[in-house]
Amino acid sequence: MIAVLQRVREASVTVRDTTIARIAEGLLVLLGVAVNDSDQDVAFIVDKIQHLRLFSDEAGKMNYSLQDIQGELLIVSQFTLLGNTGKGRRPSFEQAALPNEARTRYQQVVNALQKSSIPVQTGIFGENMLVSIKNDGPVTMLLDSRGKNTVHR
Repeated sequence: MIAVLQRVREASVTVRDTTIARIAEGLLVLLGVAVNDSDQDVAFIVDKIQHLRLFSDEAGKMNYSLQDIQGELLIVSQFTLLGNTGKGRRPSFEQAALPNEARTRYQQVVNALQKSSIPVQTGIFGENMLVSIKNDGPVTMLLDSRGKNTVHR
């Protein structure tokens, strides 16, 4: 499972000229579900979204989590995060879960986060969406529940 977390001052999702979700300060999460993602992948992503310290304290250091600042959350499904661009000019999506599996895992993440004290908004799974953000920082983090995107130098 791959998630892109963007710290935002505000974000919204529009479908067919209608705004269906809007948040103030918090995180926009773009979530891609991979083939064979498990409950452990869901738990990893949910924990990181809740507790990763991406918000600045009074000294300007990232010491506060989404829960600490009582921020909001907007989760949008995005299978293209699993695109492989290694060969040719067209991405391959073989690593992306099939729609039914992806919808189930996406909903597990949403449900788990809705049980927390964090206000959660969502896009519409499988729908063409216009996502608008006011990225704060910009602060953007990439999470991979299987550790594939860890940078080693």
